[in-house]
Amino acid sequence: MTSFGMELSGLTVLTGIAWICAFGWLVFAAVALYGLAERKPLLPVQNSHPITDAPLVSVLIPARNEARRVLAQSVRSVLAQDYEHLEAIAVNDRSTDATESILRSIAETDERLRVINSVEPPAGWLGKPYALHQALAASRGQWVLTIDADMLLEKEAVRVAVGRALAGGYNVLTLMPYFETRSFWERVFTPAWMLILLVSYPFANFDNPKVKPPVAFGGFMLIRREALARIGDFRAVRADILEDVRLAELLKSSGARYRIEHAPNLIRTRMQSGFREIWDYLSRCMFAAMQYSLVFAALYIFTGYMFVVAPVLIAASCLLMFAAGASGEWLNLLVVPSLMVWAIQVLALMFVCRRCNIPIAYSLTTPLGLSLFYTALLISVINILRGKGLAWKERRVYERAGVRLPVRDGRIVSSSTEDE
Repeated sequence: MTSFGMELSGLTVLTGIAWICAFGWLVFAAVALYGLAERKPLLPVQNSHPITDAPLVSVLIPARNEARRVLAQSVRSVLAQDYEHLEAIAVNDRSTDATESILRSIAETDERLRVINSVEPPAGWLGKPYALHQALAASRGQWVLTIDADMLLEKEAVRVAVGRALAGGYNVLTLMPYFETRSFWERVFTPAWMLILLVSYPFANFDNPKVKPPVAFGGFMLIRREALARIGDFRAVRADILEDVRLAELLKSSGARYRIEHAPNLIRTRMQSGFREIWDYLSRCMFAAMQYSLVFAALYIFTGYMFVVAPVLIAASCLLMFAAGASGEWLNLLVVPSLMVWAIQVLALMFVCRRCNIPIAYSLTTPLGLSLFYTALLISVINILRGKGLAWKERRVYERAGVRLPVRDGRIVSSSTEDE
């Protein structure tokens, strides 16, 4: 084969890949926009349950080094609920700041709040699951509500959640909040994250008893106590850094009815406050979401850079070369499909940004936001393979000398199968 023939063949393959990327993004965007349109918010006035037969709800609040955030507002929003059958157990998870003093000052004014000081977890436990385990042991409710210490609840949130769970016959109800964004990196990350969720985890699938929930939100998860007991409570996820997702999987596998609702009018949170926290979050979650599989991780990283980032770089390069006066058949063939990919990305993110109350100009940062996921996953894999583990809440987990990865034969397994 002549050099010209080889060049033509290579160009044909490259152009074909570019058009496949464009078609793939068209489908991806259509699914995302359909999911966005289908997300009906759970409203404060819906599904109110009569207070006369309302069950006791135990709100479990693990908190570690939350003094500089919205800890006081969060706990007070729990205690301000119009649902009267409620108790709150907050666990100070070995904080090194004023978290304990904030919690105790609030507890002095409301006897429904109890504060527990956590101790060093036993071997094989991570900090948050152990904090939840201690809170559960101190609770009395027929229902358990786990919330993060940065969640802000409207006064109707618990009432509406309990009413929805009882009316629908659900054993587990997760509410997705409104995510506040203030900094540049928050507004780059959040739309990209929502886009992935919309395509990968359509809420409608969760009504299917055969579909395991691949996503959950531990920031607000309401669980029937007897359903939690059936899986061994939080001991079942004691070594899982994504304890909420794993807990949802185990609950649904045990026969519990699971539901996730979009509730921006009931709860809100500023999940991360800058690049460092976003990076730590992705570093913690991405490899776990791949079930700690090197094969899945490698495929995700490769396809991400190839089908998301590369087309945009090619489009930008082609435009710069055209502007510089360059010409050539390969430029003409590649510029259209690569520009289509970028245009579809931007269009899809415009709708997501609008729904998230983020300026639509941030839709232009789509490849930057999505590349955070692939890069964080790559670094996480490298750090775990090197024995350095992952950083979270000023602690390192899964390092060589610490808690083992919750995997067996390449699959996530329940920690309850390990020896105590």
